[in-house]
Amino acid sequence: MAPPFAFPSALRDLERDDGSDEPSLRAQNAVAVGALRAADLEEFVKGTSFDLSDKELFCIEEQDVFDRIYSLVRDFNCLPPALKFNLVETLRSNLSILLPNIDSLSRASMSPRSDGVQISDRIASHRNALKIYSFFLLSIVVAEESATDSCNGPKVAAHGRKKNPVYAWNWEAQRGRIVNLIANSLEVDLSLLFGPGSVDEQYLSFVSKCTFVLCENQSVLKDEETRNGLCRLIGGIATKHQRVSQTSASVLYLVHKFDFAAVHLAEAAAAAEKRFSDGSLAISLIREIGRTDPKDYVRDTAGADNVGRFLVELADRLPKLMSTNLGVLIPHFGGDSYKIRNSLVGVLGKLAAKAFKDVDGDSSTHSLRLRSKHAMLEILIERCRDVSAYTRSRVLQVWAELCEENAISIGLWNEVASVASGRLEDKSAIVRKSALQLLITMLQHNPFGPQLRTATFEATLEKYKEKLQGMEPPLEKDEPVNDSSLGEVIVGQDESVSDSCLPSSQDQKDQDPTIVHMTNLEQIRALVASLEAGLRFSICITSLMPTLVQLLASPSPTDVENTILLLMRCRQFQIEGSEAALRKMLPLVFSQDKSIYEAVENAFITIYTKKSPTETATSLLNLAIDCSIGDLAALESLISSLVSKGEISSSTVSALWDYFCFHNIGVRPVQSRGALLILCMAAKSSPSILGTHLQDIIDIGFGRWAKEEPLLARTACLALQRLSKEDKVKLISTSSRVFAALQGLITSLSLPEKIWYGAADKAISAIYALHPTPEIFAAEIVKKSLSSVFCVLGTNCVSNENETHNGSILSSIPATKLGRFLFITSHIALNHMVYIETFVKKIQKQKQKNGISQPTSEDFQADASKNLEAQGINAELGLGATIDIAIESLAEKAEREIVSCSSEKHLIGHCGPFLAKLCRNLTFLQKFPELQASAMLALSRLMIIDAEFCEANLQILFTVAESAPSEIVRSNCIIALGDLAVRFPNLLEPWTEYIYARLRDPSASVRKNAVLVISHLILNDMMKVKGFINEMAVRIEDEDERISSLAKLFFHELSKKGINPIYNLLPDILGRLCNQHLKEETFFSIMQFLISSIKKDKQMEALVDKLCNRFTGVNDVRQWEYMSYCLSQLTFTEKGLKKLVDNFKMFEHALSEDSVMNHFRSVIAKCKKFAKPELKVCIDEFDEKLSKVHQEKKEQEATTRNAEAHKQKIGSLDGLLVTKKIVHDNRKSIEEETSEIIDPSMDSNSEDKENTLDANFSQRRITYKDKKLKEPEDSANSAPVRRVTRSSRRSARSWNSELVVLLIDDFISEFMSNTIQCSKDQTVVLLASCVLQV
Repeated sequence: MAPPFAFPSALRDLERDDGSDEPSLRAQNAVAVGALRAADLEEFVKGTSFDLSDKELFCIEEQDVFDRIYSLVRDFNCLPPALKFNLVETLRSNLSILLPNIDSLSRASMSPRSDGVQISDRIASHRNALKIYSFFLLSIVVAEESATDSCNGPKVAAHGRKKNPVYAWNWEAQRGRIVNLIANSLEVDLSLLFGPGSVDEQYLSFVSKCTFVLCENQSVLKDEETRNGLCRLIGGIATKHQRVSQTSASVLYLVHKFDFAAVHLAEAAAAAEKRFSDGSLAISLIREIGRTDPKDYVRDTAGADNVGRFLVELADRLPKLMSTNLGVLIPHFGGDSYKIRNSLVGVLGKLAAKAFKDVDGDSSTHSLRLRSKHAMLEILIERCRDVSAYTRSRVLQVWAELCEENAISIGLWNEVASVASGRLEDKSAIVRKSALQLLITMLQHNPFGPQLRTATFEATLEKYKEKLQGMEPPLEKDEPVNDSSLGEVIVGQDESVSDSCLPSSQDQKDQDPTIVHMTNLEQIRALVASLEAGLRFSICITSLMPTLVQLLASPSPTDVENTILLLMRCRQFQIEGSEAALRKMLPLVFSQDKSIYEAVENAFITIYTKKSPTETATSLLNLAIDCSIGDLAALESLISSLVSKGEISSSTVSALWDYFCFHNIGVRPVQSRGALLILCMAAKSSPSILGTHLQDIIDIGFGRWAKEEPLLARTACLALQRLSKEDKVKLISTSSRVFAALQGLITSLSLPEKIWYGAADKAISAIYALHPTPEIFAAEIVKKSLSSVFCVLGTNCVSNENETHNGSILSSIPATKLGRFLFITSHIALNHMVYIETFVKKIQKQKQKNGISQPTSEDFQADASKNLEAQGINAELGLGATIDIAIESLAEKAEREIVSCSSEKHLIGHCGPFLAKLCRNLTFLQKFPELQASAMLALSRLMIIDAEFCEANLQILFTVAESAPSEIVRSNCIIALGDLAVRFPNLLEPWTEYIYARLRDPSASVRKNAVLVISHLILNDMMKVKGFINEMAVRIEDEDERISSLAKLFFHELSKKGINPIYNLLPDILGRLCNQHLKEETFFSIMQFLISSIKKDKQMEALVDKLCNRFTGVNDVRQWEYMSYCLSQLTFTEKGLKKLVDNFKMFEHALSEDSVMNHFRSVIAKCKKFAKPELKVCIDEFDEKLSKVHQEKKEQEATTRNAEAHKQKIGSLDGLLVTKKIVHDNRKSIEEETSEIIDPSMDSNSEDKENTLDANFSQRRITYKDKKLKEPEDSANSAPVRRVTRSSRRSARSWNSELVVLLIDDFISEFMSNTIQCSKDQTVVLLASCVLQV
């Protein structure tokens, strides 16, 4: 009998002696297979395979066979594919035959006639053979996979399959068969071979090791057969052979390290539970993950992601098992890893959808499951407020999945809808996106019916409430309604409301009177509860319309796209306000983001054009009727684009013509106008659309229907402008009525005032588009209008120089007629200028086509004769340039002649001086605001035409723009100034300050137009950004939200130009804003927005220098705060922080203020977040330096304040001395008038009194006497009574005064040095006593 086979740690260890005393099967005579010739190698392999096939299965125990097989397996990579296939197939077939023999051996061992010795030998042989075959097969698999990864072997072998199809080396198939065969061997009853205890640990360890090595290869796991075999191996080793702890450790290692393995390992754990009815492996994995420290997942983000994916997949495959072990995972909700929280949210979603579907068990079990599910859903609702945006987004996605699975009860439906509605205002775009998608899903899967109109729900609910009250028993009428009972009914419903409880079946309920009383009552209660829930849901969605309109203007494309989808879904369910909100998306067609444009276009097609032709025509014309001017421009862009793409069919166009021509019954004139407007939009890309109904346009557009619908004539004028060239020629040749109709429209007074201006505008434009000589026809219109205004007074009054006479004339003319005349005149002048420019372009294009054309104009020939010599030179240089110059000079001359009144033949030129004088007569125009608006608009148009006229009247335009009482007039003026700045930039350049001044206008409308005009001029490089840009910055915090948004948009677009001009403008803006006395919050908000637009690190670093330099020479505390706040808003790099440290001396003096110090502390905190360890040391040192200087400055300030207080106290004492001095002077003046007799005894008494003073003060008095003065000594013979002269009395009083001053100074010094502690009152008493004693 062969010695037992022991598994080595490595394949080549079989050649070495393990040093053990126990015998084992080893390789003794290994063959160098790589050194054999091809023929010898083939013979060697075939011989080995023959021996394995011909002899018994146990021949592999023979030393010779074992050595040969070992040699082939060791050098397996050196074998050609055919020999590999031969060897692998032989070993695999032998093992597959051996496994059934183990079962037969087991039955033979239980037979009473079996020989015990033979059975034991056979068992040993079977055990050896199983171990050897398994070892060699798994060694081949591991070796081949290693070779495949290193040298890409399968691609090389793939070419060999075509050459030798008989021995094709399909390794993937062979690998799958081998792995499944090994898995079969583990599932066989091996207790006979290895004993009743457990299988050989070495055998299981080797199989487990090879299994997990293969699981590390992604290509291996992609093969389904191999993957299933590996899953069986993992499950069998863990459960059948009771190696749960070791297997779970290996599985978790793979999960942490390889992201692709998580899903497949979850599949293996689930397969083990289903195959062996043992969930110990899954339970062990869940508990190991639960016992892991949450901080470990923070450090290992990739591992946390893999573990999370593993948990979600495991919950999806084993929901019930996961629900019973969920408690060990719940604490991870408090961890810092958002990825783990995301996965737990996904786990809860899977469990809520799948773990509670079956209804087996009694009512208590069912109630327990409902409570468990409800607890999980409550956790999901709570997680909607997670600190991480990723987790909040994931929760909303899970709720959407639950909606699709119908796993949300009606009781929680409105709570989820409320949470999703609140998340629409989340600061994170991914959360808003998930919230929008959740609401879309909730609408799509709502359990309340296909219509969610609030009014319908209210009416139906009221009806069924009355019915419920009538059906309730009389005893319950006095009891209050218990809302909680209805809530319990709702919570108890896992699925959606059944069809029998939907509002659509209400009529059937009313018709069926044969319903049992209690059953019918319970159904009605459930229906009322569901209707109340549906009403709340409808109200919730309806209240979202303002928020959705705001999201349409979001800078995030995903917000806009999903908002449009949600609004479309709301429109489908007939939510109030959704139709109006959808119209707000029309201006988004002008978005530069392609995805937004496509979303708007697709939504428009879905809503308006995916219908029958008649319905499409009806919806389009109704949309056009209610659109604003901006929406009409967007609608025109969409319609023209869809016509060019073929999305609007010819049938729809025919239906629109039927509406316009009143072919349909019940068509109203306003619908006819809407249809013609849509046709005009379509004609922008396909002008031939209008050519088939020319006569209808004239007859209907200017006929009797125009009187009922005044805007119809304006639309007809627009249609005439959109005609193709061929249709224009056809119209002029066949219909002479069109120009009379246009003239009548302009000169008649039948149209209302507001409608006439728009109609006249389009009519004049149509004349210049159709008439062959528009200037002649326009002159007739001007004359006719002039005669209608001044028919009584004569035409000479227009140019009359007498202002008094003009004033009387103007007072006698109706303001309406005069305003219309000015509009006609100015608009014709403007259209004539456009006509000249269009004609010049046509000439230039024709010249380019035909080459150098010959001059035909008489004026040009005259100019050519004068400059014949110059043309000769230019002919050599190039005649084309001369012709272009001549054409330009003619165009300029023609444009000047429009307004110039130098010649009598220019009709409009006579109106210029009259109009200028009229606009200067502000007192008169203030009485007629509408006339002032027309006059200023006409003046602006004439100024645009001629530069001299513009320069002469600029001052009056700016005056009116500033002081006009009407905000409409001021708005028109600022818009006109924008046009003039484009036309004549040099003329407007000195007036730039006054253009910026309009940003401070009290009217929001004027400010808005000023922001728009200035933004247009600056962003298109038509006006330089001068020192007044701070006015635009102030508009960032305008009280009007629209103006604030426009100002922010301006600076956002400005930051994209060049190297970001805001960087250069920021210091100037800062300086000017500091002097504007803004509120602190306003200033901070403005600067925060501006600084956030600077992204480059170099610019940030340069701003550090600039802001630090501004501290020098500034003593205003408020400016210190502002500049330090700006520093705190910068993004600091290492260089930026170094510059801040280097400029410490610049701002050192400002650190005494607490607010300034707080801003610098925020800078330090910001730098510490992302600083490297070595940089953190420098930051800490800088922080300490700041704190030290701040403390020193605070102490200096305290000392200075104390000194100021002391100085004030000294000043009060000086005042007291001055008062005493005045008293002494008064006494002195009285005593000087007479002499005084002094008794020496009185002097002695006074000295005695002095001795009674406090010791300190008397001593100081004597000291000062000795130092300062010497008293005269009396002689022995002096008389007892002596007369004191005035001079001696004066010296004595001077000595006393000096003594008082010295005493007081000394007292004050002692008092201030805190050597004498006394109150204020005590101080006054001491001073008074001191003075009195002296």
